[in-house]
Amino acid sequence: MNKPLFDPASSPYRVSYNGDTIHQQFQTTPPDGVPNRKALKAMLEDETRILDQLQRQLYAHDRYGVLLVFQALDAAGKDSTIRSVFRRVDPVGLNVHSFKAPSKLELEHDFLWRSNCVLPKRGSIGVFNRSYYEEVLVVRVHPKYLGGQRLPPHDDLDVLWQQRFESIRRFEEHMARSGTVVIKFWLKHSRDEQRNRFLSRLDTPEKQWKFHEGDAFERGYWDQYMDCYQDVINATSRPHAPWYVIPADDKVFMRYTVADIINRSLSSLHMAWPDVSARDRSRFAMLREQLLND
Repeated sequence: MNKPLFDPASSPYRVSYNGDTIHQQFQTTPPDGVPNRKALKAMLEDETRILDQLQRQLYAHDRYGVLLVFQALDAAGKDSTIRSVFRRVDPVGLNVHSFKAPSKLELEHDFLWRSNCVLPKRGSIGVFNRSYYEEVLVVRVHPKYLGGQRLPPHDDLDVLWQQRFESIRRFEEHMARSGTVVIKFWLKHSRDEQRNRFLSRLDTPEKQWKFHEGDAFERGYWDQYMDCYQDVINATSRPHAPWYVIPADDKVFMRYTVADIINRSLSSLHMAWPDVSARDRSRFAMLREQLLND
């Protein structure tokens, strides 16, 4: 496990926050000079082995939980990235939760309730495939969904979105204070790349099940989603819960970059294997002798 320690804030994909509105332009393609596809695959293999060891140490250290939030529009590669990055991680210390449309029970509670119920415990990694951010993305693009939430009357929806941003910031700040490391990824692909991936699904029999009519419908709201994502990033990227906007047109580069950021972030926690007391070491030595003589 030789991942060097560094300040994760130095990543070029991390959205900085200095108290001002951000308004960054986010790329969808890798920068110039990145390794070729074969090299990136080999680098990803190394990262998955490092992550396996870091997760074991996280579990043994038992001081932090880790919440990884993945947000993206359809066909950006959330599912495949989660599979690729975490394929070596012990399932005992990993929980992946995919958020669908809220259930009847979930709609009886506030919009953060269902997320709070599945937060990672200390020593484990929780992965949210979509998250509470849907409430300021999909619901903002389609405010008709608010009808099912039976909220108190709101004369100004802009006020409601700002209130939800504030609730999210406080929720994430509470998690950070309680020992949960919050890292958020927006996998950002281009509109052209999304079209190509939709066509690939339609043209490939074993992928057709992944295509839904609603995918094409939502594509018509591309510009509105981009505006909403920009607002979300501006309002909720904080040092204790940063957003990383990952170029997603190249899936191999995207997966490697996500794994690298996770590993560097975990390494920065300076975790240690639990100490064994002098009394236990003495007892272990005696038990060792018994086993040797058995």
